[in-house]
Amino acid sequence: MPVDDKTPKWRHQINLIDREEMSVEGVDNLGSYDEREIIMETEQGVLTVKGEGLNIKNLNLEKGNVIIEGTVKSIVYDDDIRQKKGLLERLLK
Repeated sequence: MPVDDKTPKWRHQINLIDREEMSVEGVDNLGSYDEREIIMETEQGVLTVKGEGLNIKNLNLEKGNVIIEGTVKSIVYDDDIRQKKGLLERLLK
């Protein structure tokens, strides 16, 4: 499919398959993660994924891609995406 002015240029995108595999594009940085919560900085703000048995299957920050396995229970964005604070400062609130 050719790219022209009418084709959207997606920078941040989430695909969730059966709440068991989630791919996220447009990831700038990975914060903390464990089997219940994964926090990452995306082009649209800080994204928190909560669930059970979460595992990072694939991580490529050069391309901005993360693939997560496990049972996803919630996906939440930080409302304050315009702040200039770093990810670490936001996590330590």
